[in-house]
Amino acid sequence: MKRLNRNHLKYLAIAAMLVDHVAWAFVPTHSPLGQAMHLFGRLTGPLMAFFLAEGYVHTRNVKKYVLRMGVFALISVVPFCLFETGAPFSLRMGSFGVIYTLFLGLLAIWLCDKAKIPVWCKALAVAGLCVLSLWGDWPIFDVLWPLFFFLFRDSEKKKWTAFCLLALLAVKAAGNMSWWVMAGVYLVPPLVHFCYNGESGSKAPFHKWFFYVFYPTHLLALYAIERLLVSRG
Repeated sequence: MKRLNRNHLKYLAIAAMLVDHVAWAFVPTHSPLGQAMHLFGRLTGPLMAFFLAEGYVHTRNVKKYVLRMGVFALISVVPFCLFETGAPFSLRMGSFGVIYTLFLGLLAIWLCDKAKIPVWCKALAVAGLCVLSLWGDWPIFDVLWPLFFFLFRDSEKKKWTAFCLLALLAVKAAGNMSWWVMAGVYLVPPLVHFCYNGESGSKAPFHKWFFYVFYPTHLLALYAIERLLVSRG
């Protein structure tokens, strides 16, 4: 029986993100604990992509949604740069955080849904957004995954086939993580299919704003703790 609503899965994604970031900050990547924490953390990018597309479909005001994502993407740049590089700002690829990448994914959905331009122009624009996403967390994937979730929202088969094919690239580009850890993204399709009931859950403002506030706050907290430990070491 499907018991998890949108809020439940969003908080699961947030928990996975926190565990993943704690692991990056304090746990050796290739230790058994580090690998387990990063495996759990692979839920975050795909789940956020899924609910970005869901949010676009259900929002009452797309412009406000885009503005909100853009503002918090900007707010989160300094905290993520501090956490990732130790500097308040960096142009190093991967330094702008996941809200930045999700913001670009939202622009891709909006463009493909509303823009009155030829398909080839839309494809070029999406490609440009993918290039820009290289400065964010979950680059390319959190642009194309939400776009595929939106475009194929009426076909479970097409939606998850597109997701899984793109996920192959994520596994191949595992970097300094083991391929099987990055393959944790494949836990998302069965999780959503068998557990998500399609309901939003409570619509209290707290649930709407929690992720936006928690994201930069937890990054600053982890950076501060890391600096404190270094200074005392």
